[in-house]
Amino acid sequence: MPLPTLDVLEAAARVVHAVLPPTPQYRWPLLSARAGCGVWVKHENHTPVGAFKVRGGLVYLDALARQGALPPGIVSATRGNHGQSLGFAAARHGVPVTIVVPHGNAREKNAAMQALGCTLVEHGEDFQAATEHAAALAAERGLHRVPSFDPLLVAGVGTYALELLRAVPSLEVLYVPVGLGSGVCGVLAAKAALGHRVEVVGVVSAHAPTYAESFAARAPVSAPVTTVLADGMACRTPVPEALEVMLAGVSRIVSVSDDEVAEAMRAIFRDTHNVAEGAGAAGFAALWQERAQLRGREAGFVLCGANVDSAVFAEVLAGRTPRV
Repeated sequence: MPLPTLDVLEAAARVVHAVLPPTPQYRWPLLSARAGCGVWVKHENHTPVGAFKVRGGLVYLDALARQGALPPGIVSATRGNHGQSLGFAAARHGVPVTIVVPHGNAREKNAAMQALGCTLVEHGEDFQAATEHAAALAAERGLHRVPSFDPLLVAGVGTYALELLRAVPSLEVLYVPVGLGSGVCGVLAAKAALGHRVEVVGVVSAHAPTYAESFAARAPVSAPVTTVLADGMACRTPVPEALEVMLAGVSRIVSVSDDEVAEAMRAIFRDTHNVAEGAGAAGFAALWQERAQLRGREAGFVLCGANVDSAVFAEVLAGRTPRV
C-alpha cells in the first residue's frame, strides 16, 4: 500500500483540526526518571472520544461527503474505539451507524458508542467474528461497510504522528501499539513525509501475537487471541497491506504480556495521573522492557486510548491483572 504523502497528511490534518485541536505531547519527568531516558507521551487519550481513532473516522466520512457518496447508513466492527470514531464522525453528516461488537465487549465502550448514536449488535466471540458479521449485515441491509483498515483511515490517524514528530524533532525511538495496523502505518507515513529519523517499534500483545508471528515469517499468520486487558490489540488475522508497510518500516516488534501492560497502566497513572486503557499502556510496557538500551536517549510512546472499564481499572490499580 502506498503511504500517504505529506500533502495528503496535511489535508487530513485540516479536516481533523476543523473539529478538534492537536493533542499534546509531554516529556514527563517521573516517567523519564523511572525509565532512565527521556519519555515523551503522545496524548491521544485527550481526543473527544478518548482515543486516536476519531481522526480516521473524521477523514473517512469527510471523503464520502466530498465525493457526494454519503450512504443511507454505515456498518463496521470494533472492540470500541473505531466504533466511537464512526459514531462521532457520522453524526456530523446525519448518517446512521450500526456497530458489531463481540460478546463480552467492554461495557463502558459499548455505552459510549450508544451515547454517540450507534446501534449496537453483539455477535461472535472475538473481533474477527464480529467483522465477518458486519460484512454480512452490509450485504443484507445495503449498508456501506467501513473497514478497520483503509488508506483514508491511515491518513487520518497519521495526523497525530505529524503533530508529534514536528513537535519533537529530537525523538529517537517511538513505541506504537498495533491492533490492525492503521496507527503504525500512519506513523510510518508521517516519518517518511517529514524525513524524520525516529526508529519506529511496533508493540503487540503477547496474547494476540498475529503481527509478531507474521513479522517474523514475513507473511500473514493468523494466531489465537487470549488477551483480556489489551482488547484494542486483540486481532487474530493481520491485514496484508498493513503487514507490508510494517515490514518495510518497523525496526522490530516487541510483545508485552497482560501483566506488563497492567504494570504500565499503574506507572502511567502514578507518574502522570492519566488513564490508559490496555493498548494505550502497551507502548510504555515495551519501552520499559527495553529500558536498558534506551538509557540517556529520547524515547516516546503513543497513549492511544483511555477507554478502560472503571471496574477493570480499579482492579489494575489494586495491583491485579484481570483474567478471563
